[in-house]
Order: sequence, then structure tokens, then C-alpha cells
Amino acid sequence: MDLMKDYKMNNSELQNLIGSWFPNPEADKISKIVTTSETEEGSEEDAKVQEPINPSLLEFTEEASEFLNITVQPEQLHSLMSQLKSNEKTCFDYLYCLTGMDWGVELGVIYHLESIDLLHNIVVKVKTANRENPTLDSVYDIWRTAEFHEMEVFDFFGIKFNNHPNLKRLFLTPDWDGYPLRKDYVDEANMIIK
Repeated sequence: MDLMKDYKMNNSELQNLIGSWFPNPEADKISKIVTTSETEEGSEEDAKVQEPINPSLLEFTEEASEFLNITVQPEQLHSLMSQLKSNEKTCFDYLYCLTGMDWGVELGVIYHLESIDLLHNIVVKVKTANRENPTLDSVYDIWRTAEFHEMEVFDFFGIKFNNHPNLKRLFLTPDWDGYPLRKDYVDEANMIIK
């Protein structure tokens, strides 16, 4: 039996490993913490404690999910995804879901990844506030299945993917106006409002 299959990383271990790939340079700076002091009247001033600085440029949550959720900035997306697949400790070889999202202000994509050999799963989220020209890096070169998923997201949300081999509408006609899964989409001819 393969020894790698005997060990499944838990979410905390995944977070520590993946977070170390993108260290936050701000976390190394020494922060001054104001301590409580006595005033002349003998009363104490409120202590001011600085918020802890995230040691990673990535954000991690579990959001009532069994999977670790990672939020990555668009400029780090391709690098993160490449490492998630190629690193022998993570080996996320299966992209089983790629979903476009409209969070109101931001557009983005959610990726569900699984390691078939190591038996762990994660969710990666990337967002852009640029609704006029939303652009993210393609992960087609990492997981071939992303080619059609990214075409679907482009079709319904208008998110363009850099380095995609054939980005075009997949379901809607080439002359379709707008992106029907955006929250601000209006099509009075085809929408039924009750």
C-alpha cells in the first residue's frame, strides 16, 4: 500500500503549509503595542492592542465547511494553483468544480480541488472588483478540464481568462448582449418577474 495514502493532512496542516508559500512581508515588521499606563489621577487608560498581522498573503477560513477555504489575490492565483498541484505534500490533481460568482461588488471564481492520492480537499476563491473588464488567469494549463468551465464562466459572467486557448461563448449565441448570471443583468424580453 502507498504510504502517502495513509496520511491525510488536516485543514490546519494544509493551512500552515500553503500559507508558508506566500509569506506576508508586513508580518515581519515589529509592531509597537501601547501598554496600559497610570494617569496622574490614578485611573488607567485603555490599552491599545494592534490587530495581529496575517503571516500569509492568503486568507484562510472554514466557513462552516469541512474543507479549508483559501482566498487568493488575482495576481497570485496561477502561482498558487500551480503549487497546489505540483507540490508533493498537496498534490491536488483533480479540479472537480469551477464556478463563477457574483458577490454584488466583486466577480470571481470558486475552485474545488481534490487530491486523489492524498485524500484531501480544498476550496480556492479569487475575486476582482473590476466589473467592467473582469480578468483572471486561466488554470487550463494546470488542469485541462478548466478549459470548458472557464468558457462557461466567461459566457454567463463575462470574466475573461488570460492565456485561455479558445475563450468564446459556450452556450449563448455570439451576439448575446450581457451576462445572464450577473446580479445586475436585465433582459426584459426574456425575464419573467412575478
